[in-house]
Amino acid sequence: MIVRRVTERDREEFIRLSESFYHSSAVLHPVPREYHAALFDEAMRSDAYTEAFLLEEEGRAVGFGVISKTFSREAGGMVLWLEELFLCENCRGRGYGRKFFDFIEKYAREKDFKRIRLEVEPENTRAQALYERLGYQHLPYLQMVKEEGQF
Repeated sequence: MIVRRVTERDREEFIRLSESFYHSSAVLHPVPREYHAALFDEAMRSDAYTEAFLLEEEGRAVGFGVISKTFSREAGGMVLWLEELFLCENCRGRGYGRKFFDFIEKYAREKDFKRIRLEVEPENTRAQALYERLGYQHLPYLQMVKEEGQF
């Protein structure tokens, strides 16, 4: 399996995979197609805030990952947020998730990130088990949001 940054030619494949992810139990609710396209467009525009990656096996997309970048005083520098990691159902349990983390942790070291942060649905125990095996720890924070139109 290889991990590579998405390119313009990957638009439809990325959006298809992204829509599959947002119709899975790994997320709270689906989002409109234009949100998937907006993320893709931002990743193509610049790598300053976000990057998207395809996971491929023998030239076939088997998943994707999306990272966002932010500065954190608490971490003492840049934080890589693993926003999304999705593997096609028939590709799970084959070590692809671990390989993606090998890739993203190497990326974070090379770019001098101070922390990798991710979130996971409480019911997604399989993903949590992988993250814990890889050394990720639970944070004692609760996240809160206020959506557009409410502020």
